[in-house]
Amino acid sequence: MDAIVKPAVVGSNSPLSDHVRKAPDPVSPRPSREQAESAVRTLLAYIGDDPAREGLLDTPKRVVGAYEELYRGYRESPVEALERTFSETGNYDDLVLVRDISFNSACEHHMMPFTGKAHVAYMPVDKVVGLSKLARLVDVYARRLQTQEHMNSQIATAIEEILKPRGVAVMIEAEHTCMSLRGVEKPGALTVTTQFRGAFREDTNEQVRFIQLVRGGQR
Repeated sequence: MDAIVKPAVVGSNSPLSDHVRKAPDPVSPRPSREQAESAVRTLLAYIGDDPAREGLLDTPKRVVGAYEELYRGYRESPVEALERTFSETGNYDDLVLVRDISFNSACEHHMMPFTGKAHVAYMPVDKVVGLSKLARLVDVYARRLQTQEHMNSQIATAIEEILKPRGVAVMIEAEHTCMSLRGVEKPGALTVTTQFRGAFREDTNEQVRFIQLVRGGQR
């Protein structure tokens, strides 16, 4: 199969949303690493511990390093995740589904983790994208401070604007620790969100088929 690499077209005929076109612009001026580590020491003191004790001496450095990994989505672009497509499809234009894409994200309200699975489907027109790229796209958006609803919409919009398929369907199921470990403290409760675009939005039968395919593999 021949790979066709096509950069996303940004112009009057094919505009892309800002969050699709590029990674977010960094805050200017960006705090230094030393300032970030100092902020962690402040938080350690605020919760009642001693940042100077032996077990916490290297914690600020470790936390900042972990943040760079956990929030790498701020340095990644959805266009780059989906730009490599394949044109030899044998005229395939039916549903393509990647199910059970595990992800880790963090709630923008409490900066606490939420984890779960994304199910992503689209109906291609002339070209398909590598299946791993859909999982990569999920991670681009998950590795930022998020709400589940916003993340769901962003994933659907990126696929719709970059690949221009006949339809897009995205379902996300996640457990939020800001609900399971604090507040109402209800572990195991799942939040489910969906987005349907194009043919999926217009035809409820396609929505049902998508949901059946997602649920059919969950035993």
